[in-house]
Amino acid sequence: MTGRNCILATLLSLLAIAGATASAHAEADKPAEETLRSAPHIAHVERAPIIAAARAGKRIVAAGDYGVVILSDDAKTFRQARDMPTRTVLTSLFFLDDKRGWAAGHDGTVVATSDGGETWRVLREERGKERALLSVWFENELHGLAVGQFGLVLETDDGGKTWRERKLVEDGQAGDRHLYAIFPGGDGLVFVAAESGAIFRSADTGRTWKLVQTANKGSFWTGARLADGSLLVAGMRGHIFRSDDKGLTWNETASGTMQSLTGIVEHADGSVDLIGMSGVMLARKSKGLSFEPTLRADRTNLTAAVAGEGPVDVLFSLSGLVTGQ
Repeated sequence: MTGRNCILATLLSLLAIAGATASAHAEADKPAEETLRSAPHIAHVERAPIIAAARAGKRIVAAGDYGVVILSDDAKTFRQARDMPTRTVLTSLFFLDDKRGWAAGHDGTVVATSDGGETWRVLREERGKERALLSVWFENELHGLAVGQFGLVLETDDGGKTWRERKLVEDGQAGDRHLYAIFPGGDGLVFVAAESGAIFRSADTGRTWKLVQTANKGSFWTGARLADGSLLVAGMRGHIFRSDDKGLTWNETASGTMQSLTGIVEHADGSVDLIGMSGVMLARKSKGLSFEPTLRADRTNLTAAVAGEGPVDVLFSLSGLVTGQ
């Protein structure tokens, strides 16, 4: 297995750990066709395997294996979405506001909601083609992008009714890199964190792109624009890179860990947390630049996080909602 395929396998094949548990709770009395197409009902939603999480206004929406989506309006108790007409693995969530959102995942699937995640509709899917989308982002209710493995990029200008396939850049090798996370940078800037230390930069809301190659040899799995205007990307082996010039140049920031990093959370006070494999959590105070690492006692592989009420993050893993320290 090549290095790049090993990286992707690390992210995607982990789902097998918890998948059987989720499917075991499917409702036995559903019609056969509905059961095969729709997400199964989960008896204990707090144990649902989660890969992505986002805020829809004040609501927390989390998604993962078998198309399962769970919701919380108090950051404590969760319930399952009423209707999800796919059971493909969902890897990414993005919300424009408290109602309108999208999720993307395996088989080139993109689904949408207009009620804060309660119900969903399928916009596109490619059953059997095994092309994974890893991140989705929308500029507004019409223009959006979804990115994934081997340089896969899909773009829509009509809210997802139709999609066209494209490349970020035409350079063969650079254009075929795995694309892990797309995120906005403010003022029309959009970034894609990618494999082999690559960051793709757009200054026109995703219409055209340029490759910015960092000194990192590993892949970036997550990225975010912070309230102070700086940009962070993070990923394999604990590497964090920061930009203070709108993504034109990037410099490494010490993380204090070799564990791979999967998510970035900023709090209202400006403090920043990063999460990752083996229960690693990094904390940066509001006026600081350095991160302080800690390890959870349970060494849980953390897959997603959102800011909770106050300084505590709401954490998720492939075993579900993560509680305690």
